Amino acid sequence: MLVAIIVHAIIQEYVLDKINRKMHFSKTKHSKFNESGQLSAFYFFSCVWGASILVSENYVSDPTSLWKDYPHTLIPFQMKFFYISQLAYWFHAFPELYFQKTKKEDIPRQLVYIGLYLFHIAGAYILNLTHLGLVLLVLHYFVEFLFHISRLFYFSDEKYQKGFSVWAVLFVLGRLLTLILSVLTVGFGLARAENQVLDFSTGNFNVLGFRIGVLASICATQAFMMWKFINFQLRRWREHSSSQPPSQKKKFVAAKGKPSKKERENGVNGTVTSNGADSPRSRKDKSS
Repeated sequence: MLVAIIVHAIIQEYVLDKINRKMHFSKTKHSKFNESGQLSAFYFFSCVWGASILVSENYVSDPTSLWKDYPHTLIPFQMKFFYISQLAYWFHAFPELYFQKTKKEDIPRQLVYIGLYLFHIAGAYILNLTHLGLVLLVLHYFVEFLFHISRLFYFSDEKYQKGFSVWAVLFVLGRLLTLILSVLTVGFGLARAENQVLDFSTGNFNVLGFRIGVLASICATQAFMMWKFINFQLRRWREHSSSQPPSQKKKFVAAKGKPSKKERENGVNGTVTSNGADSPRSRKDKSS
């Protein structure tokens, strides 16, 4: 955890603070820029590190390794060190809330997602689902890296929106793939395993209650993330719609309020009057 704090401070002082001084961000953008800068660096490093473990251990070429030979108590040192580093980073995020002088209204949001990370990473490690946990972490970190790097580009140039569009598509696909891999591993792979006896000494938790709990936890988290994602997209849509239509509406009203030459000749200003050339009264005068 001490190493994570030192690395966090180095990135903040030698990279993010220099960019902030050049860009002259407001206080709100300053805190959000620091958050995305730190998280994008962490997500990128963790994604590359986790992907290298997946390739070296042949987890990608053999999907059955996600549930085969469970419980996965004998894991490589590199994977064990990866999980310890992940737990250390998210534990270090608690004191960073104080050091970064996070706003009080942002603290509950920060605590929620830090708690979710610790809960799922520690759960995968304790329940010996390290193979599945590693795959899901790499997938999730890749999508989150795209979001925060797009956010950094957006702060430098608010016209940049393409990154968020790509992230939105990959976010939905990431949630769908997470559910598919979880159901395939826990609902089918472990459900068909021969050894389905709860044994703490060997680390075997492959029983029905365990499988239901794991799937319920993953599904609930994915549903929560989709709910936050939908709210985020709706908020962006409202901000975009509130900024564009008013100017167009003003132009439309101004054009509508200005009468044409023909209307001025007929005494019409946007509505038909009773004294027009073809009104019943004019026709009666003509006939008389």
